[in-house]
Amino acid sequence: MARRPRERSRKPGNQNGGDQPPENGTNGVEAVGPRGARIGTDRGKIIEAFMDLLGGRPIEEIDLTDIAARAGVSMADMRGEFGSKLAILAAHIKDIDREVLSGDRTDMAEEPPRERLFDVLMRRLEAQEPYKEAIRSLLSSARTNPGLACALNSLALRSQQWMLAAADLPSGGPVGMMRAQGLAILYGQVLATFVDDDDPGHARTMARLDRALASGEWWASLLDNLTPFVPGYAARRRSRSTRRDDDSAEPVAI
Repeated sequence: MARRPRERSRKPGNQNGGDQPPENGTNGVEAVGPRGARIGTDRGKIIEAFMDLLGGRPIEEIDLTDIAARAGVSMADMRGEFGSKLAILAAHIKDIDREVLSGDRTDMAEEPPRERLFDVLMRRLEAQEPYKEAIRSLLSSARTNPGLACALNSLALRSQQWMLAAADLPSGGPVGMMRAQGLAILYGQVLATFVDDDDPGHARTMARLDRALASGEWWASLLDNLTPFVPGYAARRRSRSTRRDDDSAEPVAI
């Protein structure tokens, strides 16, 4: 049964226990409520214009001139801020990350790892509520555009490393990278439910996320999709499989 996230506050500033973000900090108005905070800047206007356009048409049909016109900025000013549509999307994702990281998570400090991760990911989904139609559009385009899917995965991988850190889970090194990739896969699956969840309390989304974390889908997708690429893993896995064939009573832990 899904659990409803705890009541929590959204406070500006760095509330992530001293973790340092890759650029600047989480202090400042952009860290809280992306849509309201960034609208007064050219950067923010461009991001919001792009996300609004994505809500109505595929990314492949959006030209840079369309974004500039919707944002009310010149092409020169837009080029000064961003180099491509994917760069605009990356900036949006970074703002969402910063909003999640700026929240007060002290009430979750003593919770088990899965509860902390559930809380962090629900915070992220709540921050993405105004952009559901844009997310739906990107998910649809990614299904038929492998290049876009790879680019989105790269952005998601970086973001989920920060979400792991926000949940106080290891995110560094090869294992951390694999863990973040597994989480990116899981999160993408949850997004497919999220975009069709019209309940203000996100009941379906919470249930989907809860089931995914509880059933081990994250770890299953991690192991099935990633560990074969780890040097020596395939040989170790074959060795374990051979031993299991010799001793069918050996338990398998996931």
